[in-house]
Amino acid sequence: MLNKKNPAKNNRTITILDEEKSHLEKKILTLDNLKNGADILNKTLNGDSIQLLQFVPDNFADLIIIDPPYNLTRNFNGLKFNSRSQEKYKEYLDSWLPLVCKKLKQNGSLYLCGDWKCTSALQDALQKELTILNRITWQREKGRGAKANWKNAMEDIWFAVKNPSDYYFNVDAVMQKRRVIAPYKIDGKPKDWSENSEGKFRLTYPSNFWDDISVPFWSMPENTEHPTQKPEKLYAKLILASSKKGDIVFDPFLGSGTTSVVAKKLERNYCGLEINKEYCLLAEKRLERAECDKTIQGYKDGVFWERNSLKRENKI
Repeated sequence: MLNKKNPAKNNRTITILDEEKSHLEKKILTLDNLKNGADILNKTLNGDSIQLLQFVPDNFADLIIIDPPYNLTRNFNGLKFNSRSQEKYKEYLDSWLPLVCKKLKQNGSLYLCGDWKCTSALQDALQKELTILNRITWQREKGRGAKANWKNAMEDIWFAVKNPSDYYFNVDAVMQKRRVIAPYKIDGKPKDWSENSEGKFRLTYPSNFWDDISVPFWSMPENTEHPTQKPEKLYAKLILASSKKGDIVFDPFLGSGTTSVVAKKLERNYCGLEINKEYCLLAEKRLERAECDKTIQGYKDGVFWERNSLKRENKI
């Protein structure tokens, strides 16, 4: 699955070649490494999350981002997660979420991803451990249409903290640059907008609805074959808003590495757990690339641009 040597001409999907595996495997920590006292900072840990969590100190992370299996039947490169009843899914969440929340610092923040089907269960499980401050909904424009139902084009991210009177949040780091549809002027001068070679734009404060995100696809350099990969731009907003440079960002369901990669690009420390070895290899390959390429599609000059508004990019 992760070893395609002859992609289409414009296909930029990241894959792992046979000759890369031994090099990348050396970067991954296993349960045996952890039992021998290996340092977990800026590392990818391969194994079952519940087993690995015992080697992650409590109060470890400034920011935790979680993208767990939704309550859908899905094949993750040979590891299948099966849909189950609402009660059984809640039991699944309760088996690991309290353990993860213990890894959050007292002034830390946590973001938990989900879709319409599992979001109520996520809310119930999360509010037992932390204080929920908001629910972000982002437009997931990629996907097939549905003839007998509304097309599923939204996902949620629950925002929670340990201490609602003491947590970090930097809204100035996540300002949005939006096209100006009606360029209003006062005395012949632009009101709250500016113009340059890219066009007419206005800087605005972000809301909890995000319509500027593109799901990774085959022509984007961040794309992998992970079936539920989150966009780097999406996680960049969470990391910039809720952590500072040098902070620790932790992800107990790392997948193909987006959390760690974005944290590294934005000069944060990271740690990720992932049960699938092939996805760990993808994460390490992306982390290597991040050493010389800090770009995040759709994020430029310290602001987030609307989708398709940067001329140098085909799609953001």
